[in-house]
Amino acid sequence: MSLPVIKYCPGTLAKGYRTYSRTCLNRVFKGRSVYHVLPYNAPAVDEKTDELYFENQKHISISGVQVKYSLLIEKNHLRLTKEGEQGTYILKPIPSGVKIAGAMPANEHLTMQIARQVFDIETAENAMIFFKDGSPAYITKRFDVDENEEKLAKEDFASLAGRTPQTHGDKYKYLGCYSELFELLKKRLPAYKPTALKLYKLIVFNYLFSNGDAHLKNFSLIETPDGDFRLSPAYDLLNSQLHIDDSEFALKDGLLPKQLAKGKVKEQFYLLAEKAGLSEKQTSEIFSDMHAGSEKVALLTKTSYLSENSKRTYLQAYQTRYKKLYRK
Repeated sequence: MSLPVIKYCPGTLAKGYRTYSRTCLNRVFKGRSVYHVLPYNAPAVDEKTDELYFENQKHISISGVQVKYSLLIEKNHLRLTKEGEQGTYILKPIPSGVKIAGAMPANEHLTMQIARQVFDIETAENAMIFFKDGSPAYITKRFDVDENEEKLAKEDFASLAGRTPQTHGDKYKYLGCYSELFELLKKRLPAYKPTALKLYKLIVFNYLFSNGDAHLKNFSLIETPDGDFRLSPAYDLLNSQLHIDDSEFALKDGLLPKQLAKGKVKEQFYLLAEKAGLSEKQTSEIFSDMHAGSEKVALLTKTSYLSENSKRTYLQAYQTRYKKLYRK
């Protein structure tokens, strides 16, 4: 695999860049002049590099199925962390065991950029990056590490719900329905309503973009500098249907408890909003905002690092959900 020809910023997808734009460098890399190619080959390419990845895996504490590595910036260069060092970035190479695995880094990057640029959803800072051998990866800046490289408290919704593999089995993070997330928020956050709006918009976004892996551990509360908690930036957003055959919703019972989950999906979304305490005006405004972004979605998809086939599949999936959500 050879390095790709860069025509769009691998961070913002802005046209006319051969590496990261200044906007991307400021947002993602603390203004450092980081290059879009890592000083390593991809995992499983050479034995010497694999030793570094193996050692790095020993001390990374980020959970999840996909293999992840911990990085930090040293001067203007990214490198794998060593034992005892606090990483400030998470690197996700191409995974194994899924369809079109090579598209996953670009899929996640595109979906995260759409969330931020088109729909004004706060996301973890992120970019595409490439190994020396040309293999793509997704890199994201950790939002649970502050500017002094101190860890901030973070609690995902599986933890808030008291669900663990020991108490609820292997599928613990997929149990329940999305209305339960709002009940958990009410118990935990004094400023419930502004946060409920953000959470609701994110759930609508996940549906529109076929993110069937938006489970309980992919929503979190994060500690603020004042010691309070707020909804964390969105993370792990992608069109999961490109890679696995999953359902419309990650949570087993969907949007609502079984006895309430009736009618078209838009009707269920409106009922979810009502149960969450949102006004009809607030709900309509969110749907209006999400409705207005289709042209920008198509443009960002066109400039993304997906292959042409994957771009078509991605847009078709979006258009299918879009029509389903907005049909009369």
